[in-house]
Amino acid sequence: MSAELSSPTPLAQTAAQALAGVSPEPGVAKPDPIIVADDVVRRFGGMTAVDVRHLEVQRGAITALIGPNGAGKTTLFNLLTGFDKPNSGNWEFNGRRLNGVSAGRVARAGMVRTFQLTKALSRLTVLQNMQLGATKQPGEGFFTSLVKPLWAAREQEITTQAEELLVRFKLDAKSDDFAGSLSGGQRKLLEMARALMAKPELVMLDEPMAGVNPALTQSLLGHIQTVRDEGTTVLFVEHDMQMVRRIADWVVVMAEGKIVAEGPPSAVMENPAVVDAYLGAHHDTDLGDESVMAEGVLEQLEAEEATE
Repeated sequence: MSAELSSPTPLAQTAAQALAGVSPEPGVAKPDPIIVADDVVRRFGGMTAVDVRHLEVQRGAITALIGPNGAGKTTLFNLLTGFDKPNSGNWEFNGRRLNGVSAGRVARAGMVRTFQLTKALSRLTVLQNMQLGATKQPGEGFFTSLVKPLWAAREQEITTQAEELLVRFKLDAKSDDFAGSLSGGQRKLLEMARALMAKPELVMLDEPMAGVNPALTQSLLGHIQTVRDEGTTVLFVEHDMQMVRRIADWVVVMAEGKIVAEGPPSAVMENPAVVDAYLGAHHDTDLGDESVMAEGVLEQLEAEEATE
């Protein structure tokens, strides 16, 4: 299956249609949310990193979570996926309460995430990394592992699935290489492919394009769209506004731990609250001007922010 960006698919059009009548305002209800979070607060000492009063993520859509560094995006990811515990709050995934649930159980429930810094196991091969991402592996049990007929068939299914995904992500030539030998961009591809081994209903990608060269960025964008088109919901953190404009169906903006804006990419780019929160001193920059986007002004702003 090609990972190149193409014309909107029927599922992409369905996602856009579902969100077409949704008001672009913080905490707005969605027609069919897969995640619903209420009053999620996380403090570190005297600093409030996350203070989300209400958030819903639309099923079957690509939702981008944006905001300046320190806005609380990754912390919110950590909370929703069980890698951190909030001071207060509740959230549901597919109607199931997940606050207080371990990261492993969250993943088995169908919500899988990647990280800003890739977590490939360097001394295992690419194929072995992929195999670890699968669920329902009877061979992991001590006694079951001693009886090969009890797990051999499932292991073959997992291996076949892994090999198919490696072909799709163009990593099949690296199958027997150690994961530590991959480039940064290839590790990003591997982590996304490994997340799909669990056959999740929701994939959460934390800055999937960070540090990736332009050629692989194009590939990653195509893969994200393909994941959505196959029926998997995508929630991702990203700083590159051009990427967000190209693939996101909906955008959620965080600043100082709060949700300050939501809406379609075009509407969010023109929202004064986003301009003030996300660009700060550059508030006069017209985010809706395609020529400004083409000249790379946003990339320059982000570089200045990273330097600061």
